[in-house]
Amino acid sequence: MQKLAIITGAAQGIGRGLVRHFLGAGWRVAALDLDAEALADLAAQHPGAPLLGLQTDVGDEAQVAAAFAALADWQRGAAQPAGADLLVNNAGLADPHSGPIETLSLAAWRRWQDSHLTGAFLCTRAAVPGLRERGGAIVNIASTRALHSEPDCEAYAAAKGGLLSFTHALAVSLGPAIRVNAICPGWIETGAEQKPARRRAVAHRQIDDAQHPVGRVGTVDDIAQAVAFLASAQAGFVTGQSLVVDGGMTRRMIYAE
Repeated sequence: MQKLAIITGAAQGIGRGLVRHFLGAGWRVAALDLDAEALADLAAQHPGAPLLGLQTDVGDEAQVAAAFAALADWQRGAAQPAGADLLVNNAGLADPHSGPIETLSLAAWRRWQDSHLTGAFLCTRAAVPGLRERGGAIVNIASTRALHSEPDCEAYAAAKGGLLSFTHALAVSLGPAIRVNAICPGWIETGAEQKPARRRAVAHRQIDDAQHPVGRVGTVDDIAQAVAFLASAQAGFVTGQSLVVDGGMTRRMIYAE
């Protein structure tokens, strides 16, 4: 039996790094993403790997159900036993800026909530039976923006804050069979982890690195290592927690000169 990770928002950014990490560790990976072009590029990056790309709007109930049905067929076709070992709820609109609250439309507000929070609910609901089969884990990718803010990010911050509450509620409801934790990434550079049309090399300024007590901007591998830890037996006594992975940036006091 190979371990199975289900990763949403998997074709670009942090999700792409998670796919690479878990495939490299010998897992089977189901990658859910709305962007078909990015999914095709992801598959091309991992030829022959046990990777299933599923074009899915995670905020759409019917599409999530169809994706999990396809996943079950894929597992049966490979003679894999029932169940899953990890769900990573990573999908969501990446741009945190929703504009002034007085001009924010209800439709736009709902897009942020559906992509992050409703999507996490729908995928969790679908994954729980399989996770129970194997005593698996859930990791929700929130954000340091759930903890502090800059102007005009209310929709994003509310969605990510909701993920933190969703995390501890699930941990209580699903334990001891399933552990549930969240990660709050800070500044994570994802420019090289995009589909070709959006891929770019980014050189950070010294002032960018210096904002972080560790002396650098984060990478997708930093988040992948944290997810891998929370999914592992080494974190067997950790549930309902929110792990900030930001190089210490949110702990630094900054005064205007």
